[in-house]
Amino acid sequence: MTTVHPAPSSSDQHDLELPAWWRQAVVYQVYPRSFADADGDGIGDIRGITSRVPYLKELGIDAVWLSPFYPSALADGGYDVADYRDVDPRLGTLDDFDELLAALHDAGIKVVVDIVPNHTSDQHAWFQEALAAGRGSAARARYIFRDGSGPDGSEPPADWVSVFGGPAWERVADGQWYFHNFAVEQPDLDWSNPEVRADFVKTLRFWSDRGVDGFRIDVAHMLTKDFVDPLPSQAALDSMPRDGNHPMIDRDDVHEVYAEWREVFDAYDPPRTAVAEAWVESSRIPLYARAESLGQAFNFDLLEADFDAAQFRRIVGDNLALAAKSGSSTTWVLSNHDVVRHATRYGLPDPQRDEKGRPARKHGNEWLLSGGTSPVLDTERGLRRARAATLFMLGLPGSAYVYQGEELGLHEVAAIPDAERQDPTFFRSPGEDIGRDGCRVPLPWSAEGPSLGFGAGGTHLPQPAWFAEYAVSVEDADPASTLSLYRDALALRHVLQTGESLEWIDTGREDVLAFRRPNGWTVIANFGTEPFELPAGPQLSLSSEPVEGRRLPGETTVWIAGA
Repeated sequence: MTTVHPAPSSSDQHDLELPAWWRQAVVYQVYPRSFADADGDGIGDIRGITSRVPYLKELGIDAVWLSPFYPSALADGGYDVADYRDVDPRLGTLDDFDELLAALHDAGIKVVVDIVPNHTSDQHAWFQEALAAGRGSAARARYIFRDGSGPDGSEPPADWVSVFGGPAWERVADGQWYFHNFAVEQPDLDWSNPEVRADFVKTLRFWSDRGVDGFRIDVAHMLTKDFVDPLPSQAALDSMPRDGNHPMIDRDDVHEVYAEWREVFDAYDPPRTAVAEAWVESSRIPLYARAESLGQAFNFDLLEADFDAAQFRRIVGDNLALAAKSGSSTTWVLSNHDVVRHATRYGLPDPQRDEKGRPARKHGNEWLLSGGTSPVLDTERGLRRARAATLFMLGLPGSAYVYQGEELGLHEVAAIPDAERQDPTFFRSPGEDIGRDGCRVPLPWSAEGPSLGFGAGGTHLPQPAWFAEYAVSVEDADPASTLSLYRDALALRHVLQTGESLEWIDTGREDVLAFRRPNGWTVIANFGTEPFELPAGPQLSLSSEPVEGRRLPGETTVWIAGA
């Protein structure tokens, strides 16, 4: 047996000063435009979410994370923010938000909101002012503007490529260029500018004063930059080590920003929480997760893992060790708004991997590009594995993030007509990346109607006919449904939740993982296809698939209380 537990940390004292609710919370991610539509315009809204608070309470979550609901031109699904301290009129009003916040709090559910600090929308008042003000102005100094290259400045300052494909520099009317690491409609802010820093502190206080419990920080590793002329080439950028000194990724000086934010968070009682979306080398995750910084960071390793026992065990051990270094708790994520849903990933062939063991291409991209026809998706096996992986994940110490619709066992939607797609990745990377629309299709609440209960009208992304089989109304009546499994698991998790440690148990099989939590709660997961004979002992408390006697079927996870 091997025990994995947090070791003493220099952050222990700080850790004790942080609120405890988030350390092992189950957080449900709501993508507002695709959750529920109260006014029938085809776009989910704040009042739609409020109408479904009883559903969220029955599900048994501890907190809701709201993806951006701010005014936006929707160039990137709301992550192009035009005003950080308001609600998009298509989604409601600040009064509607306050009502939602009160309803969730009355249901015992905390609220985390998304903050997008790396860039604004090109419709933001600051950027419109920068365009009008011209070269050398204070307004342009809030963003990253440069003169072009070439004899007349008509070439971009560098050959950089944006994350969404295409050039990362865009020319404006007077000939200057601005940098956008993502869509052209998302100009990057200059975080060396004190005015930028002060305005985001104002935003954090604005939402904290309204009663928001925490913040999810989008691309937390990209804020600060050091663009020294002459700018390096894209090839040179790609070859630079990401050791804290890269010109734009995971710079050490970003933590000066987060230290200031931590002072803001800690000024409230209870202190506000934060979690970093930081795609960085694993050794640098503790910098974001330590109490002096944001306090917690996502680990995305399970998003890139196959349904494989060895990979899962390594990921669990590595991330519990990283959490020990920071004094934080780790996070577990199987699906979110940026990746192919895990029920689909697990039903497709395992991807090829690079020399670092990561998928050579985004898992499921080939299938998406084919419109969902090749390779063949095994939907039943994908869902069976997804249920097993979820039960394994929910048994781990740390916080768990659940993406809307995964509790229904939803698969990714591949067959979306090109004319109805919205993700800028699709338009900027034709034939290479289909984008993320497939996991953002509005939820099915009932098996009938033009939008399957999403709202009185249509839906902003088309729902496939097979969504009706996964509707809440259908699964609500089925005790063997995925929705019932999630409800049972979250209810039992609250009863069994214990200290943040686990003890691995030798099963005698490489494809079967077992661990025990400090109170005797035991989790056993069969990642293989051959049945596994469970040891004699207490009755099973919960299983992802039916179990006869003590024979654990393949691709199935069980919980045993007090074993």
